[in-house]
Amino acid sequence: MTLSIVHHPDYDAAFPAHHRFPMGKYRFLMDALRRRGLVSAATVHVPEPVGAEFLALAHDPVYVEQVLTCTVPAAIEREIGFPVSEKVSRRAHLATSGTLLAARLALAEGIACNTAGGSHHARHAQGAGFCTVNDVGVAALALLAEGAVRRALVIDLDVHQGDGTADIFADEPRVFTFSMHAAKNYPARKRASDLDIALPDGTNDEAYLARLDAILPLLCDYGRPDLVFYNAGVDPHADDRLGKLALSEEGLRRRDRAVIGHFRRRGVPVCGVIGGGYSTDVPALGERHAILFEVATEFASAEARELTA
Repeated sequence: MTLSIVHHPDYDAAFPAHHRFPMGKYRFLMDALRRRGLVSAATVHVPEPVGAEFLALAHDPVYVEQVLTCTVPAAIEREIGFPVSEKVSRRAHLATSGTLLAARLALAEGIACNTAGGSHHARHAQGAGFCTVNDVGVAALALLAEGAVRRALVIDLDVHQGDGTADIFADEPRVFTFSMHAAKNYPARKRASDLDIALPDGTNDEAYLARLDAILPLLCDYGRPDLVFYNAGVDPHADDRLGKLALSEEGLRRRDRAVIGHFRRRGVPVCGVIGGGYSTDVPALGERHAILFEVATEFASAEARELTA
């Protein structure tokens, strides 16, 4: 079995190379996946826009209309960090559709990943922090509404706290939200998840993984999930310019194996999204994001071998 990968070329909204948000990472990620032999006509699934009614499951319909018509107020655009142009609107819509498609594929196949997603700062009423639409929020609520899942678990290991996701699910008992992040990083005002672990600056591989290994069994018990949404942001890496932690690439790999392995061994489907990553070396950033897909492929392939043994 190969890993199902969801991707659309319009995930890249073609920002200038010097922009603070490294939009080119989506192209470099796909290049990295091709070099690893993970991309083919059989493995790549292309999302189509899901429609405003799906976006409004997680967001105020007024804000959804503003995003889709590119009329987001300037004050909100400043909080997002860039204007919501036609390309940005389409990117946000497609990335959200991509996470929903990846979640459906994960339910069918055990694991699937989106080459975008993890826009966890977008709140119910608006976007923020380079996040226009909260893709995990939309996908989880869509699956709950149609009865595809009864409970979902969000594991957010981006270096920044998942305040928008916490906001969207604050009154939704069927979704358990967990965020492990740098304590002294964006956002300045956190929105409490169901469970938060705030780490000190400079936390390294061993300290990070020890905290994660201790909490994973509890998350399974707390969440009792039918599906896990895993935000595998690579901004905890020591070289990330917007992170304050000190993970190595091997640490990121061990992190991804710990999360995916814990839930796949228990038969829980996992939908991976890439989350944040802000290195100025954008090709290296693409390679770093590819770790999630390599690890996910390891598990997909191992499960396929077990089925045919």
